[in-house]
Formats: sequence, C-alpha cells, structure tokens
Amino acid sequence: LNSLSDLHSYVDKSQLTRDFGGNLEYSHSQWIHHRTAIENFALTVKSTAQMLQRFGAQLAETELPNDVQGTKDLLTVHTDKHNNLKDELKLALRQGNTLFTCIKDQAAKSENHVLSPDEMENQTTVERLLAQLDETENAFEQFWCKHHLKLEQCLQLRHFEQDFREVKVCLDSLLDGLNSLSDTGDCVARVEHLLKELKALEKKGQPTVEKAQLHASHGDQLIQSNHYAVDSIRPKCVELRRVCDDFSNEAKKKFDVLSKSLQIHMGIDKVNQWCESGIYLLASQAVDKCQSQEGAESALTDIEHFLDSAEKNQLTELRNLHNQFEVVLSEDIKGGVLKALKRLEDVQEMFEKRSVSLKRLSAKQTRPIQPVAPRPESSPKRPSQKTPPRTTGSHQPLTRRPSDNLNSAKQQAEADPNKKKNIRRTKEAITIEVMHGESQGGSTLVPVSNESEESLSNRRRHIMTELIESERIYVEELQSIMEGYFAELNNSELSHLIPPTLENKKDVLFGNLPEIYEFHNK
Repeated sequence: LNSLSDLHSYVDKSQLTRDFGGNLEYSHSQWIHHRTAIENFALTVKSTAQMLQRFGAQLAETELPNDVQGTKDLLTVHTDKHNNLKDELKLALRQGNTLFTCIKDQAAKSENHVLSPDEMENQTTVERLLAQLDETENAFEQFWCKHHLKLEQCLQLRHFEQDFREVKVCLDSLLDGLNSLSDTGDCVARVEHLLKELKALEKKGQPTVEKAQLHASHGDQLIQSNHYAVDSIRPKCVELRRVCDDFSNEAKKKFDVLSKSLQIHMGIDKVNQWCESGIYLLASQAVDKCQSQEGAESALTDIEHFLDSAEKNQLTELRNLHNQFEVVLSEDIKGGVLKALKRLEDVQEMFEKRSVSLKRLSAKQTRPIQPVAPRPESSPKRPSQKTPPRTTGSHQPLTRRPSDNLNSAKQQAEADPNKKKNIRRTKEAITIEVMHGESQGGSTLVPVSNESEESLSNRRRHIMTELIESERIYVEELQSIMEGYFAELNNSELSHLIPPTLENKKDVLFGNLPEIYEFHNK
C-alpha cells in the first residue's frame, strides 16, 4: 500500500482510527488500562475461586470434635474464615462492577457511539467474570450453609451427649441407691424407716427423672429436625426412658413389697402381743381360786372373752397375708410368720386345755351334805300324848328315874361284853320326863333314842370321802402344773413362748413343788 487511499480501499474508514484517516474512536492508553483492569479482575476471580475451593476442601476434610468446647471453637474459626472470604468476594464483585461500569460509561458518552469490537469483547469478558464470580459465591454459600448447619448440629449433638452423660450418671446413682435400699425389715420400726427412706429417695430423684424425660423429648425434636446423627440420638433417648421406667418400676415394686412387709410385721407383732397377754392371763389365774365352781366359771369367762378378742383383732388374717404375699416375701419374713402362727396355735391349744379343765371344774356338782340327825339335847321332840293306862285303886304307876335308866344300861353292858362298846351311846341316851296333869296321874318318863349306828357310819364315810376327794383334786392340780408348766419349760419347741425374763428360772418359779407333788402322790 502506497497511501491511505489504498488502505481505505481495503478497510472501511469506520474500522480505522483517526490516525489512519478513519472515524473510529480509539484510545490506546484507555485500551491498555481496560485490558489491564480486566486481566487483574480475571486474576482476582481466579484467586478467589481457588481460595474458596481450598476452604471448601479444608471444611470437608475437617473432623468434627467430640466435645462441646472443641466444637464451639471450630465453629468460631470456620465462621471467621467464611466471613473473610465473604469480604474477598464482595471486594472482587465491587471491582468487577466498577470495571463493567467504566466500560459501559465509555460507550454511553454519545448516543451515536458504537462499541468497537475491543470494547464489546472487554464488556463481554467482564460480564462473564462477574457471572463466574456470582456462581462461585452462590456455590460457596450453599456449601457453607450445609457446613454451618452440620457444625451447629454437631454442637447440638455434643450438648445432647454431654447432658445425656450427666443425666445418666444421676440416674445410675439413683438406681444404685434404690437397689441398695433393702426391701425387707426385721420389725415394724425398721420397715417404716425403709419406707421413709424410699419416699425421700423418690422425692430426691424426681427432678433428675423430669430432667431425663425433658432431655429425651429434646432428642426427639432433634430427630424430627432431620439431624445428621439420628442413629446416635435415638438410642440415647430410648436409654433415658428405659432408665426412668426402671427407676419408677423398681421404686413401686419396693414400695409394694415394703407395704406388704409392714402389714406382715404388724400382724406378727399383734399375734405376739396377743400371745404374751394370753400367757400372762393363764399365769395370773390362781389355781386355788379356780377350785370352786364360781372361780372356775369366772376364769372360763375371762378365757372366752380373751379368745373372742382374737377374732376382733383379726389374728387369723396373718395366715391370709402370708398366703397372699408369699411370692414377694423373703425367707426371713416367711420364717417369722410361720413362727408367729405356730406360737398362736400353741397358745390357743393352751387355752383350749385350760378351758376344758375349767369347764370340768365348773360343771362338777356340789357334793351333797349328808343329813345328820340332830342331837336330842339340841332339838328334843315332844312325843304325842297317850292316855295312861287306868289302874284300879288309888295307887299311882311307878315312875322310872333317869338314874335308874343309866344304871340299867350299865348293868346290861357289864352283863354282855359285846355291848360294852355301846356304853357311851347308852350313856348319852336321854329320857324325857313327860309331865301329865293331875288328872292323868302325874308324869311319865319316855326314853328317846339318839343317832343310830348307821347314821354315825354315814357321817364318818362322808368325812373320809370329803378328805380323800380334796386330796385327789389337790394332787391332780399339782400334776397339771408339773406336766403343763414345769415339764414344758424344757420343751425346745415351746421355747419361743417363754418370756426372756423367765428363762432359766424354773427353780425360782416352782421352788420345791416337785417334792410336794411326790409326797402327796404317794
């Protein structure tokens, strides 16, 4: 080409700058400035994308801590880095937007200005870099949201696990305390004390149980929020509820067993008190007072009233309680119940024997008193008056004097040796002088015989029978004491009925009673 005209024949003037005779607006310095800015912006976008990529890889490779504080620290560090990268992104976007605005402002200087291919290329390049930067930012924000959510869920999980461990330790401590609490007692006071301890333990553990249930509900909320550690949270919730149920069920079981044990011990005490009162009643009944019919009936009434008190106190309910609660009672309590029931049977048997003996004494007829003819001196009888025989003449009948009767009896006794032993009776014979009126010729002596030989024999027999019967009853009572009390003190099966104050004091209680019994039993 030799001239500009030759150049214009090949290139349109609109495509040539003013230096070459064209009308194309072109500033080389401006082009260099724009191009440099675009290249710098492209480098910024590239470096920002690389930083975001490295940060994303770092987040993906980071292992989540197992403690709350470590998770908090990691969340803080990652959040700070995210904020810094966010600032870098904002700066790059601001740079790109500024560059894009400069390019557009250059084209908008005149309405007829047409963008050159370079300007269009620069504008397109900046738009592409801005779009790339937006995509990078959006991708990073999505990744960060997921990572941040995971960190927050991890922190929630660590809090949940930490609270779970604390609550679990408290629940295990409560269970250990509950398991160490005995469900058996050897007396009413001990069982009542155990019940108080159980109630205190339940009251103390109530806040812990409520906290555990609340924590399990919090775990359910985490599961419903699509937590990433559902497989770790659900078993812990199940475990908390199981331990709470175990504590509640074990407490109810112990309370039930202790309540039943309390009823059993109260029944045992009631039976023992009744037996002791019964033994005291039997011991307080004096033997000599029970010999009479009135005393025997009074003692029998006391025994019947005391036996009626057994039904009022529902002593037989102990056997029903034993049969009803046998499954849950310990061997010691079962042994105590059987021992109390055996003692009750023994005491009732003692009462039955005493009752039979008293009924025999109260039913014994009063021995009849043999009628004894009164002595003539004490109750003379006046014989019926008879008409004296009439005699002829003025002579009155001879009257026998008492002295004559005595002399006559003595002479008869001397004459007959066999009748000598009846002299005393003959001497005691009395003649009663019956006085008659003068019209009847004076008085007449009528002999009245004293007691007969048969009557005296009956009296002697009655006295001897009375003595022998009294001695026999006395010996029987001594025998009942020896067999029912003295010998039974050595019976090992009845040793539980003996009060502690009377143990090994048989000699003090009975003294020389065995010798007395041997003497009278001969």
